[in-house]
Amino acid sequence: MEPTHVTVEQPARARLVTGEERDLPVPVTLRYTSADPLAVHLDFPPEVSLQGEAVTWTFGRALLEEGLDGPAGGGDVHIWPCGRSRTVVEFHSPFGLALLQFDTAALRRFLLRSYAVVAAGREDVGAAVDESLHALLGNV
Repeated sequence: MEPTHVTVEQPARARLVTGEERDLPVPVTLRYTSADPLAVHLDFPPEVSLQGEAVTWTFGRALLEEGLDGPAGGGDVHIWPCGRSRTVVEFHSPFGLALLQFDTAALRRFLLRSYAVVAAGREDVGAAVDESLHALLGNV
């Protein structure tokens, strides 16, 4: 019997910080699924992508939590607080750099909702790996 997975989705508004001293609103869907318990996903619609296709950034849930309280991250994703009510998420890709500001309260609300699905420290990585391998390889 296949396990039942729970997905939490929360629409959010981000502001894309541009070099032109104005911010552009960007719709984002914050997504968490118990099928991938260590990660969070930020889904961007096609109209905000350079290629005109939907884009998803995936990174550690722990990184998001850490970045709400202080600078965190490395590699392609960096997160840090910006004042009391904003959090900056910085994405690096081969196409360039994007800085997005989020309402910190919305990110905290999303994290709390994700912890209601899978509590911090209760992620069963072994089961997730087994499920992923089974999905990829079947009964080989």
